[in-house]
Amino acid sequence: DVQLQASGGGLVQPGGSLRLSCAASGFTFGANAMSWIRQAPGKGFEWVSDIYHNGRTSYVDSVKGRFTISRDNAKNMLYLQMNNLKPEDTAVYYCAKGPKTLRPGILPRGQETQVTVSS
Repeated sequence: DVQLQASGGGLVQPGGSLRLSCAASGFTFGANAMSWIRQAPGKGFEWVSDIYHNGRTSYVDSVKGRFTISRDNAKNMLYLQMNNLKPEDTAVYYCAKGPKTLRPGILPRGQETQVTVSS
């Protein structure tokens, strides 16, 4: 079974930073593209970023230059460094198995972590 456990969320002021982590198990992590997706209150899932097995990355326009995705295949860990956070980044964040998709809600995902950006 695919197991994904996100952590590292919290309450932060605008302009602050957070680093999300995701522990993966139950599949060959290093061979798979991985994504971060989020869901803001009252909205659908939004794909945020992905990283392929070879390290190639991509981001949704709204986070480019502020967020950095990375992975440690030896530890089966996925990360999202979030800098210069904005109130519109407030959402529940999930790590998900798979690359960018128009339907991020269908990607296998695990337990979420809440990110709240507010003064």
